[in-house]
Amino acid sequence: MVSIGNFDLDKRAALVAAINEEPLIQAKAAAKLGADVLEIRFDLLGINTPENAADILKKLRSDTGLPCIATNRLQAEGGNWEGSEEDRLNLLEEILVFTDAIDVELSADQHIRDRLVKKAKEKGKTVIISSHDFESTPDKITIRNILERSKQAGADIAKLAVMPNSMQDVLNLLEVTLSEDNVCTIAMGQLGKHTRIVGPFYGSKLTYASVSSAVAPGQLKVQELKIALEMLQ
Repeated sequence: MVSIGNFDLDKRAALVAAINEEPLIQAKAAAKLGADVLEIRFDLLGINTPENAADILKKLRSDTGLPCIATNRLQAEGGNWEGSEEDRLNLLEEILVFTDAIDVELSADQHIRDRLVKKAKEKGKTVIISSHDFESTPDKITIRNILERSKQAGADIAKLAVMPNSMQDVLNLLEVTLSEDNVCTIAMGQLGKHTRIVGPFYGSKLTYASVSSAVAPGQLKVQELKIALEMLQ
């Protein structure tokens, strides 16, 4: 079984609300609008100490009752962290007890990432290992390779977000998604916008939405994505 907190991802995909500003306000709004999981983007919230991160997580989980993914995104993969790699991943390591899952990049420093993944597993936390390409979509062989490398690195969920330059790129991503277990795939931008709705029907375990401003190109708002998913279920 793959789950995030008490949310069983084998029963259906989770609608994840990305929290990127005013965390208490956004999280409560996301819960009211029907989000299943919260992704706390510490890099976008400007939170750079484990103590402040832990306080936010405790408050959000208490106020909303929703499971949380802790993310502290690398700049090269669309994040806003300005400190060292050691401090970036140490923040996630220090708050493991307060979160339900972590998201760490495949491209992160391997030694530190491996240590973080090991400790997360020891504490029974779900591990998402992610990759992002904001310019293009790899071919199907490369997509499969990236997802497999993420699983080999310890991912419970291998996440890949790409930028399609054609509808064939989108189809290629969905085709791979259909044949893989325990993945989250997203085609970003206008061409890939619909994958945030249909991706779960091809096997993507997570689909992300915003509460106010989009965190990634083509991201829908929570209420829009909730309605669209319910129409297709």
